[in-house]
Amino acid sequence: MVTIKKYSNRRLYDTEESRYVTLEEVTRKIRAGVDVRVVDAKTEADLTQATLVQILLEEGGAAKLLPPRLLLQMVRLGDDVLGEFFGSYLGQVLEFYVHARGGLQSMPWNPFALMPFGAPPGMSRLFGGAMGQPPAPPAPPPAAPPPAPGPSAAGANSTEEEMSRLRREIEGLKRALRPRKR
Repeated sequence: MVTIKKYSNRRLYDTEESRYVTLEEVTRKIRAGVDVRVVDAKTEADLTQATLVQILLEEGGAAKLLPPRLLLQMVRLGDDVLGEFFGSYLGQVLEFYVHARGGLQSMPWNPFALMPFGAPPGMSRLFGGAMGQPPAPPAPPPAAPPPAPGPSAAGANSTEEEMSRLRREIEGLKRALRPRKR
């Protein structure tokens, strides 16, 4: 692991090579497989995440991939829920992408089907439909359990009550997640 010290004048110092480096050089090291840790030269605070985001946005052109509407929502939310979403959902998507790019495009299943939000547009094409191969046939639906014995009217009534309760709960969650007007 290479430690890069970041000074208040934004200069980066590679402690392994004992010289100042540019952000481009740090990017090349990372792409070459070197693990990098960036710390504040004065406080030793870990700046690795912020530096990696800076690399993605400046060097990789990732800013072009994020529509302004999404960026506005991210700034508005700016809390732990957003971080949790990105940490889990996008982490899984990226992991699947890396596996697909590594030659697993012919997998007979779509791993995005297991994700709680479904597949992002375009990503599911990497699995099955990529590289000129036909998509895998959809899995047959699971067999329905046999109906429980007992009066059908009471069962239908409790199912309707459960559905009604779930609808109310969903509406409450929607209201809670709506952006607040300022």
